[in-house]
Amino acid sequence: QVQLVESGGGLVQPGGSLKVSCQASENIFNFNALAWHRQAPGKEREFVASINVGGRTDYVDSVKGRFTISRDNTKNTIYLQMNSLKPEDTGIYYCTANILSRRWWGQGTQVTVSS
Repeated sequence: QVQLVESGGGLVQPGGSLKVSCQASENIFNFNALAWHRQAPGKEREFVASINVGGRTDYVDSVKGRFTISRDNTKNTIYLQMNSLKPEDTGIYYCTANILSRRWWGQGTQVTVSS
């Protein structure tokens, strides 16, 4: 069973930065893609960013230019560097891993952007 453990969430002021991490229980080369999703209070979960086995990245329009997804294969970990944070970035951030159509989810880490 694949396990994904997120960390690094917290409270940050608008305009600030935060980096969240997701460590997988197995070699991340096994996955076609890894991604971050988030769920804001009262809203549906949404895609934020993804990185595939070849290193190609993709972002939702609202975070382009502010967020960067990356991976460290030696640590089986992916990261989401979040800069210029806005209150609307507040939510629980979930890590996912895909092998073809099968997806695993982490438990999430809370990110709150507030003054």
